[in-house]
Amino acid sequence: MKKVAIIGAGLGSLATAIRLAAEGYKVDVYEASDSPGGKAGQIKEDGFRFDTGPSLLTMPFVLRDLYKAAGEELSDHINIIQPEIICRYFYPDTTVFNAYADLSKLINEMITVFGESGASVKGYLGYCKKIYDLTADIFLFNSFSGASSFFSLKALKTLINLRSIDSGRTMHEANSSFFKNPKTIQLFDRYATYNGSNPYQAPATLNIIQHVEYYIGGFTTDGGINKISKSLFELAVKLGVKFRFNTPVKEILLEGKIARGLVLSEQETKRYQVIVVNADVNYTYKKLLPNFSSSAGKKYATQEPSSSALVYYWGVKNENQKLEAHNIIFSANYEREFQEIFVEKTLPTDPTIYIYISKKISYLDAPMGSENWFVMVNSPYINENLTEDSIEAMKWRIIDKINSTLKINLGENIVFEKRLTPFDIEATTSSSFGSIYGISSNNKFSAFKRHPNKSKEIKSLYFCGGSAHPGGGIPLVLLSGKITAELIMKHEK
Repeated sequence: MKKVAIIGAGLGSLATAIRLAAEGYKVDVYEASDSPGGKAGQIKEDGFRFDTGPSLLTMPFVLRDLYKAAGEELSDHINIIQPEIICRYFYPDTTVFNAYADLSKLINEMITVFGESGASVKGYLGYCKKIYDLTADIFLFNSFSGASSFFSLKALKTLINLRSIDSGRTMHEANSSFFKNPKTIQLFDRYATYNGSNPYQAPATLNIIQHVEYYIGGFTTDGGINKISKSLFELAVKLGVKFRFNTPVKEILLEGKIARGLVLSEQETKRYQVIVVNADVNYTYKKLLPNFSSSAGKKYATQEPSSSALVYYWGVKNENQKLEAHNIIFSANYEREFQEIFVEKTLPTDPTIYIYISKKISYLDAPMGSENWFVMVNSPYINENLTEDSIEAMKWRIIDKINSTLKINLGENIVFEKRLTPFDIEATTSSSFGSIYGISSNNKFSAFKRHPNKSKEIKSLYFCGGSAHPGGGIPLVLLSGKITAELIMKHEK
């Protein structure tokens, strides 16, 4: 029986561990913090509960497939809920748009609010679906490791239809070609932020994200997204996976170019046949493989990091009827906002604000008559322009903008506060520069530059999680665990 060590207990780790344990592997997981879930953690204080990171579940069939691999049914463990309104959008001119989960209602809302034609909206969503159909099998569901990845009929179809994946235009250019109303374009440009990128630079291939959210659907769970972390942890334990929390790994033990164990302290070393890393790729090469000169690590370190985030967790008195579970308050100049974040590398002057209130769905997440507000703005990755003063100033810009949009006095109603800065993200998750998704996708070759799930330089070393293939976000991280487990079963018999 192969002994496998996994570094980190994030969703990618849990997915890998469950699949391997279900196939008879002996799996030990080492986590530096005191709980599983990684970025998909939670805060519970003063009667309020907050998801700390991800807030929306897409592609739920990926999660369902993971439970089936362990001989279980997802519905026996997690209650998945699809809100009637996936997200409510507020524009500076007081326009309010509801992104309905029902496709016919969504299209009608675009006709009514934005003045778009039904044919344009349907044509656009069909375009997004085509990109998904052509790229998902290669770039999402399977190992992507160079030329060999294209030796299949599906891959050949993608190559033949290369122009149809629209990698030659930016997301903004493509969206502008379908719609005339700037509000519609801004709505669809927003999806670049789902992997920490800039819609004015990222390839239009990323418009697959809209298909995922609107055709496949946007969901949440009763008990919040952290319920997924808890449930997967319990399933892993049931399958015999061993967890050691509060146990940071100091170094990956190498014998030549073979991964052979973990150094936990000067007094403790554990030997394994396989090592899986669910930590930031840059951190792994710098800190966990300090004596190994990796060409892959050096190449990855030159890639542009994704954006980061500034998050406030506010316990708020009263319940706001204008807000849904998921809300966006848009900036007046979207292009300027991304110029500041990605080019000037400063916090935006006029930020787009995301407000997530899980209490709207999970009624126990806040005391009666109160709400739990997860309030986030996009931030540049850590650089010299990001200071404590700029972060504090941003807090008051956020509050002023929310007050102006909703006609409330938020400040006097905040009874609980915690925050998460890019510096906190780097410190607690080892994400280099506080970037949330590893590298950005701001050029058409980004998909080829993500770190592979199997090391080409070190035998028996594997990678999963948001900074490895296929990328960040709940479904992709779970898929990274699936791909990694399959590679281990193939190569580590």
